[in-house]
Amino acid sequence: MSDITMRQRLEDLNERKEQALHAGSARAVERQHSQGKMTARERIDYLVDEDSFQELDMLSRHRAHGMGIEENRPYTDGVITGFATIDGRRVCLFSQDFTVFGGALGEVFAEKIHKIMDLAQSMGVPMIGLNDGAGARIQEGVVSLNSYGGIFFRNVKSSGVIPQISVILGPCAGGAVYSPAMTDFIFMVHETSHMFITGPDVVKTVTGEEVTLEQLGGAMSHATKSGVAAFVAPDEKSCLDEVRYLLSFLPSNNLEEPPYIDPDDEPDRLCPELIDLMPSSPNLPYDMRKVVTSVVDEGEFIEYFPHWAANLMCGFARLDGKVVGIVGNQPQVLAGVLNIAASEKGARFVRTCDAFNIPLITFVDVPGFMPGTDQEYGGIIRHGAKLLYSYCEATVPRIQVITRKAYGGAYVVMDSKSIGADLAFAWPSAELAVMGPQGAVEIVHKRELVESVDPVGRRAELVDEYIEKFGNPYLAAERGFIDDVIDPQETRRVLIKGFAMIASKREELPKRKHGNMPL
Repeated sequence: MSDITMRQRLEDLNERKEQALHAGSARAVERQHSQGKMTARERIDYLVDEDSFQELDMLSRHRAHGMGIEENRPYTDGVITGFATIDGRRVCLFSQDFTVFGGALGEVFAEKIHKIMDLAQSMGVPMIGLNDGAGARIQEGVVSLNSYGGIFFRNVKSSGVIPQISVILGPCAGGAVYSPAMTDFIFMVHETSHMFITGPDVVKTVTGEEVTLEQLGGAMSHATKSGVAAFVAPDEKSCLDEVRYLLSFLPSNNLEEPPYIDPDDEPDRLCPELIDLMPSSPNLPYDMRKVVTSVVDEGEFIEYFPHWAANLMCGFARLDGKVVGIVGNQPQVLAGVLNIAASEKGARFVRTCDAFNIPLITFVDVPGFMPGTDQEYGGIIRHGAKLLYSYCEATVPRIQVITRKAYGGAYVVMDSKSIGADLAFAWPSAELAVMGPQGAVEIVHKRELVESVDPVGRRAELVDEYIEKFGNPYLAAERGFIDDVIDPQETRRVLIKGFAMIASKREELPKRKHGNMPL
């Protein structure tokens, strides 16, 4: 064999890498662009810091036979994997390439994902998946199905250890949806990304139901109805911008604190706008989001599932430069009542914050749990218990602020001191009671009202008496169920002082395999 120089070897390497960089045909790339989608590599380049991406397994190729697949063995095998930095922080990621085998998953494709997921977990860095693929590769049969299992297993192993983010940028169907479903956050793009277990054709064949792709698995369906998509963006670039923004609130792993940013906002700043925010009538709504944006640094608040279960608001913000998770009833939607969807959303968010050392603020204005047969038969008891369980289990610093209604079991569930809140404060407008005045009077004074010569007038008197006695925070303050009644404009400074005090909180968890949450 003749001698081969290093330069010749490098030429051969460069040629192979060039093939890997253009694994998909020009026609497939053009089709991708015509649909308003970037290619797998363009997405990585846009998301990560410039020149920070180090690709792994670039020269991997499938080794399958059958149905003619052995004739076509492109490098990368349809997925690009590697590590990079985002705002200077390390991440691992994969990006499925729809221009190669439609992004369908085969054995080698999955091995590459397994490898990068293992690296992310062992290094303790976030794992980001850019999904744009047609599911299991039919030519590889049961091998591809087995390979999915390896991804699911690693999702669960990494859960609560490193942040896992799924970005859906095209189709995601069948078994492929279960990996994103087990990650911490799912992003979708309006009209270009779809998720479903079975597609519209199968649905029609099996059930006779006619439904479009967008109705069945589109971004807004999953953002408003199913509670699958936490964030929806109008296009891919704004979606990837949002991923970067979310990462700025998350630690790299469960042993680290979330990123601190030197604040421009004064910690002692008053919030005078909160004094006039509360309507004089307890039956009129106001926007809890205004309370949040008034109190937090620079008014910046990234809302979690803004389109689903909007009666409970959740999201991330900063107080004096430190990340906090915020949960708050939203009186503008269903009067801020807790229902099945809100309980699930809140429970998931509280557990996410607890897993990643993010302190919790809970703003309470809750009239109770949603009544009705739909809720009871749907399991409001079981689902409401998820939110209760999540708060009881959380060991991060927790502060409760009651702005207005705090009625019944829903008050207890919304992080009361009795279930482990470290500090609890109330505005003077707070009402802590078993139930609202009308309902309470009807039950307690039922006979008197029946026998009264003027039941309407007497009911009004009794309601006024009840409001005077219970429609305030002072009985709770006397008993120590709240730690102080505060001027609303001092909410920001009270929260900052409170978290500075309880930041060193430590709790020893009981020795057990895990609790049995009411799933």
